[in-house]
Amino acid sequence: MKKHFSISIFSIVFLGFAFPLLSQFSPEEVAERPKWEEYLKNANIVGQQQLVGPESVTSPWKLTLELDGVTKNALWKNPEGRVKGFIEGWRYEIAAYLFDKYLGLNMVPPTVEKRFQGSRGSCQLWVTYWKSLKKIKEEKIKVPSYKVFYYNRALYLQRAFDNLIGNEDRHQNNYFFTEDWKMLLPDHSRAFRTGKNWTTKLLYTEKHPEGPMVMRELPRDLFEKIKALDYDTIKGFVGEYLTDDEIKAVLARKELIIKEINKLIEQNGEDKVLY
Repeated sequence: MKKHFSISIFSIVFLGFAFPLLSQFSPEEVAERPKWEEYLKNANIVGQQQLVGPESVTSPWKLTLELDGVTKNALWKNPEGRVKGFIEGWRYEIAAYLFDKYLGLNMVPPTVEKRFQGSRGSCQLWVTYWKSLKKIKEEKIKVPSYKVFYYNRALYLQRAFDNLIGNEDRHQNNYFFTEDWKMLLPDHSRAFRTGKNWTTKLLYTEKHPEGPMVMRELPRDLFEKIKALDYDTIKGFVGEYLTDDEIKAVLARKELIIKEINKLIEQNGEDKVLY
């Protein structure tokens, strides 16, 4: 019974949103997430498998964890520096989760620091999902008409989040969907860029390389939280996981997001942009 209870809570926490997007979960259900952080930190590693192949650039490990009779899988990685032409960092996985928590998105799986084979790394709870966006596109699956509104709002949240954290690696394999079209966002080891391209312009705008991808609608609470970000606030919740330059880059992107949203408000009206 204990194991069944824990898995049910995992499903509730992970597939819920803090904002009224799809299903609305209670604060008590969302509050279960810290229990999974403690689980990841304290569970014993009882199995391990390194993932290799073209879609496993950083060669992460799939760990099997066990604590108090509850067994779950997790993804552990520890890239640092340039890997196959890209700057990768395991700390960014944790920082992205901490931003997700602070902003109240509840779209990034619980992620903590955990030692494995004597090394520090990020450990993310393994997500059970229906299909990736890549599979949805390949199989030409259409979003049900009654889910399109909420699906689009989830996309706008993803764009705002990735704009803020400077994530250059949101390809179609990094969108996970449940059968009822809730969106989960894994893999942030290429986030928190600091270069000029990532501090003077946003990725998700009408000028996106693949066509217009704007933050058309956002929750007012989320926009206010983004506007209120400053160095001390970010340092307070990310701690050592971001450098000063990386925090300054986030703040530069914050100003760009504010400018972009204000432009949309001027064009379409505040009631059409913030909800």
